[in-house]
Amino acid sequence: MLDRDAGGAISAPGPGLAAGDDATSLITDLPYGPEAAEVARGAVALALRGTETDVLADARLIGSELATNAFVSGSPSLVLCVDRRSLPGGGLEIEITVTDGGCSRPAPACPTAPDEQAESGRGLAIVDALADAWSLTTGTSGSRAWCRLTHRPCSSSAGA
Repeated sequence: MLDRDAGGAISAPGPGLAAGDDATSLITDLPYGPEAAEVARGAVALALRGTETDVLADARLIGSELATNAFVSGSPSLVLCVDRRSLPGGGLEIEITVTDGGCSRPAPACPTAPDEQAESGRGLAIVDALADAWSLTTGTSGSRAWCRLTHRPCSSSAGA
């Protein structure tokens, strides 16, 4: 298991797109193929509609990388879950989870940057750079990649 989280519970939202109490969850199957990344980007955009452009771009990239990693390293079926919660006092917490049918390789001890000329292998390093917390658990009966992004709006304090 690879984990860069200080702790905390992972929510278990209901199926489909649900909203309430300043929270929204989207759960969808992803195709098991290279198109998983594109479908994940679209689903993240749907779940986070109205979110600031830079936060949405980071979340879409993370969703794409997690979906690609699940397709390349895992087995069917792939499922994406996006949870969005408003924070007290403003801001947003986003959790993105991709699960797959499992793989026989253990999770790496830490994400490593591939050779500069490599065409792949940067996914977990990208997630590590963009997410506030993340984890990867692999196993033959199922694998789970999870991350959390927290966005707090910049305070507009007039200091002059």
